[in-house]
Formats: sequence, C-alpha cells, structure tokens
Amino acid sequence: MAALSSFDIVSDYDQQELKNALDQALREIHQRYDLKDTKTTIESTDGQLTINSDSEYTLGAVRDLLESKFIRRGLSLKILDYGEEEPASGGRVRQVVKLRRGVPEELAKQISKRIRDDFKKVTPQIQGNAVRVQAKNKDDLQAVIQALKAEDYPVALQFTNYR
Repeated sequence: MAALSSFDIVSDYDQQELKNALDQALREIHQRYDLKDTKTTIESTDGQLTINSDSEYTLGAVRDLLESKFIRRGLSLKILDYGEEEPASGGRVRQVVKLRRGVPEELAKQISKRIRDDFKKVTPQIQGNAVRVQAKNKDDLQAVIQALKAEDYPVALQFTNYR
C-alpha cells in the first residue's frame, strides 16, 4: 500500500512582511512633499488597517502608495478589503481596510468540487479555513496546483505542507 501525499490550500499573508510594508509606507508618507503636512496615519490592529488622512485625494494617494509597498514586499492585493470612506473628526477622512485571511467556506466548496470533477485520483477535504488535497501520486498533486494557479480566485491562494 502506497502512502498518501498531500498539501493544503490556504489563504494567508506574512505578518512580518505586512509590518515592513506599513513601516515603509509611513516613512514615505512623512517624506513626500504632497503628503508630509497631511498628518496621515495608518493604524494596524488585529486583522485590519485604519487610514486617517486630510482629504479624499490624499487618502487615494496613500492607498496607491500602500498597494505599491505591498507588491514590492510580495504581498497580494487580494488580502485587502476596502471599507467605505467615512468622515472623521476635524474634517478628516477615514477608511478601514480589512485583511482577508483563510479560504471562505463557499470558495472552499467550489475549489473542492472543481478538483473532484477534473482530477479523479485526488481527494479534496475541507478543514476549517483550508482545503487539504490528497493523492497517491505526487504528479497528480502537481497537476492540481498548476490548474488552480491558472485560475483567478477572489483570494490569494498558497499551497503549503506539501508532503
């Protein structure tokens, strides 16, 4: 009897890279001529960012700057879930950005159904916020990974625990 090989499909981000991207963005905000005097802040709490700025224009510039830093640090922009722009005290503008983590249940069902339909020798199994994929042959697992990478999903997918 051959042992089963497996891997997990997850949606996660590197906490340290996120912190580095935020630090770089704040440093550039305090140095850039057009953003220096706006007193813009980016607060990071558990699972969300809060951007507080002077106007909608500077808020858009900060969003663009933050996205460019995320890309440079290797973070996917799919983890960002922008909330509504809302007025804050003192005539300022605030926006809450939630950070997506984990594969939603509906998407996990869709991924496992696609794997079951297209790859007969592979068994997907939903485990919380991840999908475990098992097969006897590692080549089948590689084919599943390549097929999933070729599609565009609303969350950033990573393939971990490959054994």
